[in-house]
Order: sequence, then structure tokens, then C-alpha cells
Amino acid sequence: MHTQMRTAVSRVVGRALGLAALAALAACGGGGGGDRGIPKERGAIVLPFAVGQATKAQIDAGTQASGAQALTGLARCDVDVRHIQYSTVAPTGTPGQEKHATATTAVFVPTGGAGCTGARPVLLYTHGTRTMQAYNMADVRPVDENNKPITTNTEARLVMAMFAAQGFIVVAPNYLGYDQSTLDWHPYVNGEAQAKDVVDALRAATTYLNTGSGATKPSGKLVVTGYSQGGYVAMAAHKIIERDYPNEFGLVASVPMSGPYNLVGFTDVVMNVQVNVGATQFTPLVITSYQRSYGDIYGAPVEVYQPPYDQTAPGLFPGNLTDAQLLEQNKLPNDPTFRAMFGAGGLVQDSFRAGYATSKFRARLAENTLIDWTPRARMALCGGAQDPIVFWGPNTPVAQGQFASRGAQVPAFNLENRATLPAGAMGDQLYGGFQQKKTAATYHSDVAPFCMVIGRSFFQQVLAAAP
Repeated sequence: MHTQMRTAVSRVVGRALGLAALAALAACGGGGGGDRGIPKERGAIVLPFAVGQATKAQIDAGTQASGAQALTGLARCDVDVRHIQYSTVAPTGTPGQEKHATATTAVFVPTGGAGCTGARPVLLYTHGTRTMQAYNMADVRPVDENNKPITTNTEARLVMAMFAAQGFIVVAPNYLGYDQSTLDWHPYVNGEAQAKDVVDALRAATTYLNTGSGATKPSGKLVVTGYSQGGYVAMAAHKIIERDYPNEFGLVASVPMSGPYNLVGFTDVVMNVQVNVGATQFTPLVITSYQRSYGDIYGAPVEVYQPPYDQTAPGLFPGNLTDAQLLEQNKLPNDPTFRAMFGAGGLVQDSFRAGYATSKFRARLAENTLIDWTPRARMALCGGAQDPIVFWGPNTPVAQGQFASRGAQVPAFNLENRATLPAGAMGDQLYGGFQQKKTAATYHSDVAPFCMVIGRSFFQQVLAAAP
């Protein structure tokens, strides 16, 4: 989420990949509000695109240069990168009503020798919060056409090296409202909408792989993971797949990571006790999402935002301004930690804060909180207890406790607590490595690769035991 995730684990892939393909993709346009011409069948492929390939040697060169190789390991597979635009549905502002829209997904396909081709498990990866509308998980280039380093796609490169280069078919949706989506806003932490979106990405990717001529095919076994916002979306996807599509996807396990699963409890803390880093970015995202989804958060933006931010915050994200530009242009309060929520010069009206406990906003947060269900497939959680962006305390332990109260034992791996980590050398290395790596300024993004290693190991164990 926010700048931390965008600056971590740089240059995972060691070459510019698919420059011409990506330029052509960008020319396709997107972000319109209508649904004319969009296929009505959810998950229908609108436009598939072959972006390029990263070889094992190129992936290894990138992970070695970035220092990530001790966590990712050496690549076992080359990776073909695909980009698919597909049909899905989005909220309309009237509860219970939806409209057709398109979104896009990256698909990382392992190729090469044994353990890379044939029937391979599918891993759904859901990414963290992004404020830039052009964000595209299929863009794994380390440098642009001018040979300048690209620092906004480190999550995609890490996911490719961590999972696809180890034999997982990775489906990594960009989400509604991003990249070439026809929706001009993003249903941020709307659990139902985001889950439907990523389910349709899975459908499109599965169709593409099963009807194509490639040697790598989905095995019928699905695992789900994601980080930060993506941790929330991963849990929502697990819930909705088991509830609505139990016979369509062979869901084996999920590992949500550092997510705001207890949305209402977490926001209670932010509104009343402690403001998290990034709050003035996350707040417009969720307020706009719920206003556009349900239509009942405010009558006018000034009810939520202090002037002049009532004129700038609605619809600000996803957009095209960098963090620095947001502050320079006074789109948000001038605080580089994005924590200036309340009081003089803050983002949010004191009156909105005072009425929060009985507000429609809190009711919608409660509606989208993900701790009131019981997972059937295996699940594990992972994060770090000192996270300044997505607080650990109101989220992971609360979700774990709620699941346990209904008979589902869900381990929670806390990188600050050695006793919660895997036994033996692996746990020792992860704990020691994280303690060396972490810094206060980059803590949230520092957690991600360590939790991914834990998630990958968890998936490998569960898949090995699955019939």
C-alpha cells in the first residue's frame, strides 16, 4: 500500500520485457463509464495479449541484483507474461443492482522443463492498494523505453519470481477501475464486488489457457493469496468462492497477508484512537467506493471532507498523480506520511468524525468486514505486528479468533514472534532475516516477501497432501 510497496524489492527481472507489446496495450484506452459492447457473460475474454517472456536466467539476474534471491530462490521455470481484458460486473450506486464493465488481469505462465508444464496449480494473487490508474500487473519491465528504472511495479516482479518461476500459474488481476478497465472508479474494499471481479479474472484466464496451444494447463487446483488490500480481497475471494462457486473452482487453500479483514474494527481505531500511515489516501478510496457502490455515504462531499479537499478528494483515486504531486498541488493535506486526517488543515470534518459511530459509512464498513464466516478450505494468515499501515491487532488476531470460535483453526504467522513461524531452519532464517531487513519507514513492504515465502511453503504442503 502507498509508497512503501512501490519502493520495495526493485529490479526483480533483469531485462526490459515486451516494450512494443506494452506500448500497444497502452494505446487501447480505457476508463470509460459505459457498458455498450461489453460481453454480458461474466468472465468472457474481450482481448487477450501476449506481452513477452522472462527466462530463468533473466529472473535470477534480477533477484540477485535486488537481494531478493535468498527468499525467492533460483527460478525453476521461464515465465510467459499474458494480459487479458475480460467482462465482469460492477456496483451501480443502488444496492442489489449491477452493470457490466471490463477489467484486466496479468497471467504469468510457467514454461520449460519438469514442474513447469503440463497440469499446474493456479495461484490467484491480489495486489495491494494503488493510487495510479494505469497500474498493470502485466508490466514487469525493470526499465522503460528510455532505459530508466521502473519502480512502480516491484510487486508484480516479485510475484512472478516467487510463484510463477516456481511452477504456479499466476492470475494477478488489476481490478476494476485500473489499467484498461471501462469503469471510471474502483470498488475499494467492497468485498462482494472485488470478489466477483477476481473470480471473473480466473474464469477468463482458465478459458484462455485451456483453449490455447501452450503446454501448461490449469490442474483444477486453486490457491489464493494477496497482500495488504490484496489480503482483504484474497479473503473475500475465498469466502465468495466457497459460498457461490464451490463446484467451479477447486479451492485448496488461501493465505491472506497483512490485510484489513476487520474493516469496521480497524476503522474504529483510526477514527478514535490512532491514525495509520497512509490514511488520507485510503479514506478517499473507501469513501468514493462506498458512495459509488451504495449511494448513501453523503449528500455532498463537504459533509465528509474539510474545504478545499471536498473539491479534490472525491474521485481522486485511482488517478494519475504521484504522491509528491498530490501534496504539491494541495489535493490532500501536506503531510508526507498521509496521516493528517483531523483538526485544522486535516482531511476529514470534525462533524463527520463525531457522527461516525452511527453513520452509514460505519454500517457499510461493518457490511464489508470479513470475520463473520467460516472457511472450509485451509487458510493461514501472515503479517507483522508492528505494521504502521494495516494495524495487526484489530485485524489478524481478531480474524483468527473469530474463525476459531466457529471451529476453524487458522494459523497466524507473525514475523515479530518466532514461536508463530515454521519450525526449524526455515523459521529461524525468516525471523532473523526480517529482523535485519525491517525499517520503520518501509515496514509494511518489508513484510511482503517474507510472508510470500511462508505462503508458498504452506501451499506446497497442502497441495502435496491434496488428492
